[in-house]
Amino acid sequence: MEKLHINLDEKSYDIFIDRGIFNEIGKYISKVYKKKKIVVVTDTNVDKLYGDKLLKNLKMSGYMPAKVVFDAGEENKNFETLTEVYEKIIDSEIKRGDLLIAFGGGVVGDLAGFAASTIYRGIDFIQIPTTLLAQVDSSVGGKVAVDTTRGKNLVGSFYQPRMVVIDPDLLKTLDEREVRSGMAEVIKYGAIYDSEFFDYLLGKEDLKSSMTDIEKIIKKCCEIKAKIVEKDELDLGLRMILNFGHTLGHAIEKYYNYGKYTHGEAISIGMYDITKLGERLGITKPGVSDKIKEILKKYNLPIEDEVEIKDLIEIMKTDKKNISGILNFIFLSEIGKVEIKKVGEEEITNKLFK
Repeated sequence: MEKLHINLDEKSYDIFIDRGIFNEIGKYISKVYKKKKIVVVTDTNVDKLYGDKLLKNLKMSGYMPAKVVFDAGEENKNFETLTEVYEKIIDSEIKRGDLLIAFGGGVVGDLAGFAASTIYRGIDFIQIPTTLLAQVDSSVGGKVAVDTTRGKNLVGSFYQPRMVVIDPDLLKTLDEREVRSGMAEVIKYGAIYDSEFFDYLLGKEDLKSSMTDIEKIIKKCCEIKAKIVEKDELDLGLRMILNFGHTLGHAIEKYYNYGKYTHGEAISIGMYDITKLGERLGITKPGVSDKIKEILKKYNLPIEDEVEIKDLIEIMKTDKKNISGILNFIFLSEIGKVEIKKVGEEEITNKLFK
């Protein structure tokens, strides 16, 4: 059993990491919730695999669970789906003071978390992430959101869960592409914060070798994110470094209407492109992009796409990190160290990506 504590004063919470913890979920929920009614929000993919089992586990622990299921996929992380989820939560007779469980990958965590933050002006929720990407990144830190037609995660809030429960055994049903997608976020943590962790990942033989140590990897990523979030919960300074590769990556996702790449694959391309750009601008030490390329290729992640950067510029201008026409780009100065560079829209158009 691994336990981490996120210290955010009255919004503090624990992360529990252990194989098989899913089977004892009621014991952990009882640490933060003493009432009976629970609504589980999940998607069609996770529901088919684990939905009935979770409800059975909750009932055996004395809870009265209801279930709300929406269609899987980033393309469904929108206001139409959110409205349907609101209505189903209300129909389940969940009230303010009851508990919501976000049970799934990053899309579920984002949408269900945002629903929890807004319905009845906010109800408590916990995260049970089921994908590698969600277990190492999106379930921790309290960012919840939905997409709009203009871009990814443009409407959202900071709303911390009461608890995060991570069972690596849930990853066994993921297809290999989804696991590789999660590894992109794992690699990000080494690249921006911990060169030793980066070298550890680079030294692994392949994805299968890394998965034998997955609990150690998940814990390391959560530890790094906890340190960052504790210092900058609202993404106004240090936390911005977690967006390494994401400004470009989100634009690539949106350009293809979330159909060509997974989130991790798009971020992989973004990390490599921004590192090459950093070298060209003299921000990043020469040769760093080669190391980024090497590790991404080791985990069979993409590093380039035929889309022209100029076609992504307008999408990047609508990025939620665009503050009064200024975007903060995250560059590596070297592996494990970053530099945040403020870039104006004119510079984006006329200088950076020509």
